[in-house]
Amino acid sequence: MRGKLRITALVSALLLLLLLLPLAGTAVAADGPTVTLSESQAGTGGSITVSGSGWRSRTLLMLLVCGQATPARGVVGGTNSCANADGRAVTTGADGRFSRTLPVAEPPVPCPCVVHVATATGTKAQADAVFQVAGHPVRPLPAETTGGRLSVLTDTRLDGSGSLLTWFGAPPARTLVFTVGNVGTAPVENPVFQVGTAHGVFAPQWDERAWRGTLDPGEKARVELPVELTAGAHGDYTVSLKYGGKVLAEQPWGVGRPWGVTLFWILLCVVVPAAVFRVGMAVVDRVRPRHAARRPARTRWPSRIRWHATRTTGPAPEPAPSPSTATLPWFTPDSGPDPAGRLSAPHEDRRTSPTTPTSPTTPTSPTTPTIPGGKGTS
Repeated sequence: MRGKLRITALVSALLLLLLLLPLAGTAVAADGPTVTLSESQAGTGGSITVSGSGWRSRTLLMLLVCGQATPARGVVGGTNSCANADGRAVTTGADGRFSRTLPVAEPPVPCPCVVHVATATGTKAQADAVFQVAGHPVRPLPAETTGGRLSVLTDTRLDGSGSLLTWFGAPPARTLVFTVGNVGTAPVENPVFQVGTAHGVFAPQWDERAWRGTLDPGEKARVELPVELTAGAHGDYTVSLKYGGKVLAEQPWGVGRPWGVTLFWILLCVVVPAAVFRVGMAVVDRVRPRHAARRPARTRWPSRIRWHATRTTGPAPEPAPSPSTATLPWFTPDSGPDPAGRLSAPHEDRRTSPTTPTSPTTPTSPTTPTIPGGKGTS
């Protein structure tokens, strides 16, 4: 009987352990992502193996060596305190684990240093592991400010859109909108934020933006800060928000290409050569010598039309020779040959006197004069 009781108790204990194991795994996962290093110290030029667990599955992570940072305070100066050029990227597996070799490089600021791992896409998550770069200077962290502390309570967004001028290369501008709250014990008056814009893998360029107002402890407010890029900017940009030396939020910004500038250059390459050609042709037409007036060109019909006209109307009659109006050089218009073509010798024309009456029966000589009172002589 006692043996059966022992067996029953042992089986119950095993079942209880099986039930508690999933709960224990869930508690570990709830603690957040973790990072472990193969070595805690290495010199420049070496490499270490970075491993992690508890991350979201299939998530892209960035691995960086950063200075002026501790796991408790994080990276004080943001990514500007990290060796960004020697960073590495890795994608977690289906179980949320990863392992990646990271080259050791000196950060731009003194240590204490950490290996900083953060998500590149999706929900933000990060973890730090203490690391010492051999031979790199070490300085204490700046004193943590007491009193009022601001924290971003909502996701940031960029309001606004482009215009026709932006399409022709004007500087793109947006408004960074977010909500902050004072989680400290003292009021914050007229806080000065830093807004940075980074293109690709380059470090952001920071500009100060002041906000007028006072935030009491536990109070929150909506903040709007202008953001502007350089003229002709296009591509993928990242807008970062920093306050008190700590990066509070980051917002991606995709800027379209200013196609109006491209269209302008295409038109310029087409219009200018055409204008130069027209001016050159005008100069050549003005400079070249003027020739004599040309005879008007005769209308030339196609051979098929000419053949059809000849077949319909017959061959064209030969033109009659035009009478020559030219005179010989030894003739004048008054002494030229008779147009009738008379070739006989010239003779004297006899004319009848209009004053001498003639009878129808007795003709009279026009040359015999009549003497009154006497006979005429023959």
